[in-house]
Amino acid sequence: QVQLVESGGGLVQTGGSLRLSCAASGSTWNTYSMGWFRQAPGKEREFVAWINWRGAAYYAESVRGRFTISRDNAKTTVYLQMSSLKPDDTALYTCAQGRVRYAVGSVRATDYEYWGQGTHVTVSS
Repeated sequence: QVQLVESGGGLVQTGGSLRLSCAASGSTWNTYSMGWFRQAPGKEREFVAWINWRGAAYYAESVRGRFTISRDNAKTTVYLQMSSLKPDDTALYTCAQGRVRYAVGSVRATDYEYWGQGTHVTVSS
């Protein structure tokens, strides 16, 4: 059973930075894509970024140029470095592991099998 545990959320002012972490279990973790999603109060969950097993990454347009996703296979941890934060970035951020090994990566939540509980990010204006 795969477990994903996020950390690093908190309260930050507009323009500030945070780094989220997602620690994963599983011996074949480095063969799966990992994604970050977020859900703001009263809104649908939305894709933020993915990184695949080869280290290629893709971002939602709303965060491109401000957020960076990375992974440390030795630590089985994926990170989301967030900079130039805006109030619109306020949300519950959740990481997820893909269903299929060696996949390219996906923006669809249905392509992810395991999900963490999430970590809250609040950006004050």
